[in-house]
Amino acid sequence: MKLTLHTDYALRVLMTLTLLQDRVVTIDELARRHRVSENHLRKVAQSLGALGLVAGLRGRAGGLRLAVDPRRVRMGGIVRALEDDPGLVACLGDAPAACVLSGACRLTGALARALDAFYAELDRLTLADLVGSAPAMRARLGLADADAS
Repeated sequence: MKLTLHTDYALRVLMTLTLLQDRVVTIDELARRHRVSENHLRKVAQSLGALGLVAGLRGRAGGLRLAVDPRRVRMGGIVRALEDDPGLVACLGDAPAACVLSGACRLTGALARALDAFYAELDRLTLADLVGSAPAMRARLGLADADAS
């Protein structure tokens, strides 16, 4: 399974906001630190806001702030919420009739179990687990000196 770029960026944004819980972070800063499109991150921020995971603050000192306790946010739930069609093959997705073998082969069941295992593993992890103490992550984002807690 390959996550969409939208979900990938959303997970990066959430991890960064977890690292920087003590302050508001602008989209511009996130784009620079992650070397990704500012426009794409605006869409990601909108999705994360709609899910109640981030709060957007308007105005001169505006930006994004994590709106949840990272110890309570399960990664499986986030990925499920952001991925439109997690089906690995047509028979697991939105169009099971697209495959003439649908319902007759054993691949569907095997892939369904694999997808369940994928989400079960993500459900074990919280946002806080992904970040941990994070000195290496802070260094990669250029936060090691400037914002060290």
